[in-house]
Amino acid sequence: MAQNPSFLQKKVIIQNKYGYKLVGILHESGTEEIVLLCHGGRASKENFIMTNLAAALENAGISSFRFDFTGNGESEGSFEIGGFWREADDIHAVAQHFLKANRTVIAIVGHSKGANAAILYASKYNDVKTIVNLSGTHDLKVSLVSRYGKEFLERIRKEGFIELEAEPGGINYRITEESLKDRLNISMLEECLHIDKECRFFTVHGSADIQIPALAAVEFDKILPNHKFHIIEGADHVYSDHQDELASVVVNFINETLSKDKGASS
Repeated sequence: MAQNPSFLQKKVIIQNKYGYKLVGILHESGTEEIVLLCHGGRASKENFIMTNLAAALENAGISSFRFDFTGNGESEGSFEIGGFWREADDIHAVAQHFLKANRTVIAIVGHSKGANAAILYASKYNDVKTIVNLSGTHDLKVSLVSRYGKEFLERIRKEGFIELEAEPGGINYRITEESLKDRLNISMLEECLHIDKECRFFTVHGSADIQIPALAAVEFDKILPNHKFHIIEGADHVYSDHQDELASVVVNFINETLSKDKGASS
């Protein structure tokens, strides 16, 4: 008899270091090990990439937790186009919550902005052995220009901020010069140099990604010593028509790392 999904999924609220409540969904498979799933910019834990990965991990018998960063989805706070280090600290708050519950965070999987937050987390905390980078950028200027145009940077410098309309179902938001500077002051490749050499990195990128070109995977490969990457042919930035392949390569990689860790400890 199939289990009732309401027993497998549970809403969990975790307070971050800034006093904001982060809201997430625990997909409980009964394992001590757990995978954290981090959504991209202007998205949430309900994004189809996050929900599909959680379902694929659940099918593989691996617990996961998908959550909203500060200012996104159901979590408290305000959205920022910057805030990458703040999001790294959000991941830390979540990881510490599960550590106190005697769980082991075996991997952090992030998409786009969430992938960059996961990389910064690894550079600052060095306590998770596996990072899965889905479409993250090696240069935080790249996706700004591809998404908003070259005039966007000049306009925000002149006016101090710009208001942007959200996509259907979202909320309008403001990009300030301060949050822009916060973003542009981060060098992703320099931060990669602070990551523990034993940390396993797996990058997945779509060959048809026009928002963050697949060149990013090659740039990460040049600098990360323990790195593998997989290009999904024809996939765009959100893997619109390639969800099954994305889930398969991610789950296979996490299963491989689990097997290696169990083999090393036996």
